[in-house]
Amino acid sequence: MKKVFASGNIAVAEGAMTAGLKFYAGYPITPSSDLMEYLAEELPRRGGVVIQMEDEIASINAIIGASNAGAKAMTATSGPGLSLMAEGIGLAVITETPIVIAHVMRAGPSTGVPTKTTQSDIYMVRWLAHGDYIIPSFAPWSVQEAFDLTIKAFNTSEKLRTPVFILSDAILAHVWEPLVVKEPGEVEIIDRKPPKSREGYMPYLPDEDLVPPMAPFGKGYKVLVESLIHDEKGYYAPNNEKYRELVTRLNVKIIRNLDWLFEYEGFFLEDAETVFVAYGSVARTVFALTKQLRNGGIKAGFFRPKTLWPLHEKVMRETIKGRKIIVVENNLGKLAMDVQRIMCDRDVYQAPVLNLESPTLKEVKEAVMQWL
Repeated sequence: MKKVFASGNIAVAEGAMTAGLKFYAGYPITPSSDLMEYLAEELPRRGGVVIQMEDEIASINAIIGASNAGAKAMTATSGPGLSLMAEGIGLAVITETPIVIAHVMRAGPSTGVPTKTTQSDIYMVRWLAHGDYIIPSFAPWSVQEAFDLTIKAFNTSEKLRTPVFILSDAILAHVWEPLVVKEPGEVEIIDRKPPKSREGYMPYLPDEDLVPPMAPFGKGYKVLVESLIHDEKGYYAPNNEKYRELVTRLNVKIIRNLDWLFEYEGFFLEDAETVFVAYGSVARTVFALTKQLRNGGIKAGFFRPKTLWPLHEKVMRETIKGRKIIVVENNLGKLAMDVQRIMCDRDVYQAPVLNLESPTLKEVKEAVMQWL
């Protein structure tokens, strides 16, 4: 364990290396570029490989290949780069390939403002590719949490054989704060489940936890990586039975682990009459506003999801006590739509703060006062 002063991007890189990252492929794009630059210096010193690819399409496919060869693999990108990765991420879903994507949100649409921030991509990481699936996504609000949740992202990816997002933004990526860097022996590190035997191995035959053991290429196993709807052996199976079986399992293996996946933090909820919901860098300002309002006699509470997808609806309904809920986010109200659906018996209001910079306390207060 060591204490350093680091940015959010560096914290993600350090968390990835602690989790066992051995292969990184990426293409420079603001505001994620310095994450790759840091890994290019540090990862080879720890026995890993960093490759700058020709574009984001090549990057996502390279880490899928590396993961199938047995390496923990990751890439990082921002808005337009993630758009290019859509097809590859869908491939990772259906082939159950463990990968981690660090997505640093920036203003859009299209190329937007490369150096500025947003929270507009939270549905993009949820439904980027076509088809039915759930990709777990974690949204830190501090440098320390960027480190910790990156480890959680790798553990989730390996445990459940799924792509996972660590969802940052331009503010968090470049803010510098104290960071405690933990070593592998100081935190839980999960590795993918290996097959028990080469004999009779089928790459998509699940155990009771609905997750199939994963054999790497080149170790004597018969491995077939199939992007089409497939059976347990990996062969194309275009029929209703296998389609329903595969797609259902891909989703249920995530939902079964919801209690473990979903992380949140709550403040002042026991007596709250109004509860703010916020995530990521914006949550920092909302937390400060919550304390200010309480000092002024308003019974305000604060609920911060660290896991954005999947949301734990039962936990949210039981934890958020207030009758009035105000969702504050740097977009036009994306998470708010899910909160309205989940908290259908409460008054849920949207308080968008569209801002290219980190919103000030005054700006957030102006956005919520109409509902107080």
